[in-house]
Amino acid sequence: MCPLPSNERSSKPGIRLSRTLEAGQAIYQAGGDGLAWRVRHGVVRLDTPTINGETTFASLAIGGDILGCETLLFGCYTFTASALTRCELNPWPEGEPAIAGEALLASLTIAQRRAADIVALRGGQAVDRVIGLIRLLTDSAGQVVLPTRQDIADITDLRFETISRIIKSLERARVLAPLRIAGVHATRSFQVDLAATAY
Repeated sequence: MCPLPSNERSSKPGIRLSRTLEAGQAIYQAGGDGLAWRVRHGVVRLDTPTINGETTFASLAIGGDILGCETLLFGCYTFTASALTRCELNPWPEGEPAIAGEALLASLTIAQRRAADIVALRGGQAVDRVIGLIRLLTDSAGQVVLPTRQDIADITDLRFETISRIIKSLERARVLAPLRIAGVHATRSFQVDLAATAY
């Protein structure tokens, strides 16, 4: 197993610290070894390596999801993970083995539902795909921090220009109202009113 970077070490042996990552920061690489993590806050992009050495979008992980649990079985990460928004991650498992097993089963169930949601984001009308992603990422307060336009394009299988046009039209329709959130670029944070999506 690779040694932990200094910002993930604790002064007490065997204790692993939480991580905070800014948008765009790498979390881990496919094929590398390391820890499993629970997403406490934020959105993580998972990419799968291609034959030519590049990566392609595979899935998303949001608050509550467990990342990298495959390292417990296979000894290495299957996907490359990066923060789409500011993220807080905690080491997993967090407690007793029985509780960890239950948490993993619950996380796998959620991951299956999310996979179905993500498949739906890659087909149908372009505006419906983007609204579906917004719905998936909106928090309980009705606020959303969107990934970059390019990430949204990758997730929804649409062109960058199409994403920019749709976001602007959603702002004009007041589905998205710009919102100031400290540390978040002004073009990415919004108050969401999905009731205004009647078109």
